[in-house]
Amino acid sequence: MLEIEIKVKVINIDEIKSRILSIGGKHSETVVEEDLYYNAPHRDFGVTDEALRVRSAGGKTILTYKGPKNTLMGSKIREEHNVHLDKSETFDTILRNLGFKPVARVRKLREYYTYQDFSIALDKVDDLGEFIEIELITENDAKNAAIRVDNLAEKLGVVGDRISISYLELLLSKH
Repeated sequence: MLEIEIKVKVINIDEIKSRILSIGGKHSETVVEEDLYYNAPHRDFGVTDEALRVRSAGGKTILTYKGPKNTLMGSKIREEHNVHLDKSETFDTILRNLGFKPVARVRKLREYYTYQDFSIALDKVDDLGEFIEIELITENDAKNAAIRVDNLAEKLGVVGDRISISYLELLLSKH
């Protein structure tokens, strides 16, 4: 699966929220997400542009691997695989015993919305600010998905520079 996504820092998140609802978008949930990122002992994910993350949110824990980023028409494209975990602490112990090192923790308040087959997230990220992410998942039609993401961004009035790096990279660049 390919994740096609744009991320833009926003000035007025409430205005974007109103636009999402006005076009028929539906709020699905609001959660606090804590993401703990790891680096591998056998290669540096910062160099290979990969990510290994354990996300805890709403009583659920998900392990995510993300492959190197590519871009198409301003959208970020990456391979992504997810696995649900029973206990993040146990998995953390396994990773540390295998030599993986925690890199940083990213915490955000995320409001999830759906519109057609899009996932939209409005994020208030600790130490970084407010953002919108518009995402489509596709098996093999990245170009069409990128066009559709662009069209929705325009419809919602999302303007500004597209951010192709992760919240982790944004946070690490501040330090």
